[in-house]
Amino acid sequence: MNRMRMGGVAAATGVALVLTGCAGGSDAGGSDGDKPTIVVDMWAGSESDTEALEAQVAIAQEQNPDVKIKLQTAPWGDFFTKLTTNMASGNMACITGMSGAQLGGYTAGFRALSDEDLATAGLDLADFNPGADGIMSFEGELYGMPFDVATMLVYYNQDLLSASGAATPEIGWTFDDFEQIATSATADGKYGFGMGMGGYQWMSLPIAKSGTQPASEDGALRIDAPEFVEAASWFAGLVTDLGVAAPVASASDTGWGETQYTGGNAAMAVDGTWNAVGYLENESGFAAGMAPLPTGENGNAGPILGSGYGISATCEHPEEALKVLGSLLSKDAQDYIASSGRSYPARIESQPLYFESIDEKYRDHVKSVFESAFASTVPMYMTQNWAKLESYIQPNLVSVYSGQTTMADMLESAQAQFGN
Repeated sequence: MNRMRMGGVAAATGVALVLTGCAGGSDAGGSDGDKPTIVVDMWAGSESDTEALEAQVAIAQEQNPDVKIKLQTAPWGDFFTKLTTNMASGNMACITGMSGAQLGGYTAGFRALSDEDLATAGLDLADFNPGADGIMSFEGELYGMPFDVATMLVYYNQDLLSASGAATPEIGWTFDDFEQIATSATADGKYGFGMGMGGYQWMSLPIAKSGTQPASEDGALRIDAPEFVEAASWFAGLVTDLGVAAPVASASDTGWGETQYTGGNAAMAVDGTWNAVGYLENESGFAAGMAPLPTGENGNAGPILGSGYGISATCEHPEEALKVLGSLLSKDAQDYIASSGRSYPARIESQPLYFESIDEKYRDHVKSVFESAFASTVPMYMTQNWAKLESYIQPNLVSVYSGQTTMADMLESAQAQFGN
């Protein structure tokens, strides 16, 4: 198979399900009499997260009476610490949930899935959002399948736009429109845009504007590619040249742009679809809306993100695990995720139920924007040391946004350090 990896957002889903399974050891599972035990090991941050996972596991258990499925959960941070230990000891669970953003550091623990494996699981890529298989792919290999999908949008404060006389972002808007709206909305001590610090929050507009990415399909870093550097420099210029955004106060303000937006200090910000309902029902009480990324010369392709499930390389019962994997991604399980409104399901036929879960006064707006945005999403290619790259870039964005260094110099330095 030759599928490329797309990034995921760890926090993009309220829950993610990890099926830890069948190798030896206390975490991996084993057997229950004549029945193999498939352990489901997933991060869960609350009682409601756990209950949602239990409901999905119950669906898989009903569809697989010949195995025993056991659910294990841990908080987000603890989950990956435990997963690192289990992978090193060969004790990963048979089915393990994974955020696409973290996959690059864990591929050694997963089984690369073949077309035959997907057939055993009863999964057809055509049933899932276009390109969604890339969420659990890396450097040409497929390591799992996604249970949800997300992408990046521009959120706006309609009250600030109206007060300044600025136009409203809408489907099909351009980067020229974006600049005009941001400029008009920068008035009375407010800014037109909130600068992103997170990887997707700052990279998405340069990716859409340039039609290029900071990494190639084969996992090679190319963050100093001229087209990307030019678009990223334009992005930094929203502060340093156009003055439509405030410089970031400090490197610790990792959610600067989003906070500027929710606090009513910026009219627009880039963030993920996972925050759509939260922003519409914001505590500040302003009228909010959303639009796909602006359209550039090469379209407005944004990254498709999400989380999924994979099979551990050491699984003793791979056939049974694959069938459980298929059940966790079945229409019944995906319908549950969608109708609960917890996340946007990867399976296309389940997606309409997500919109039905949204308050009727927002439903049509969210539906039209989501359908437009997801129609043009692209894989988010990453490198093996992507986490280190982001750890380097994020604090240095403060210097870029303040004009102390240029975006081009910072990206050239990043390429030199992490391009091997």
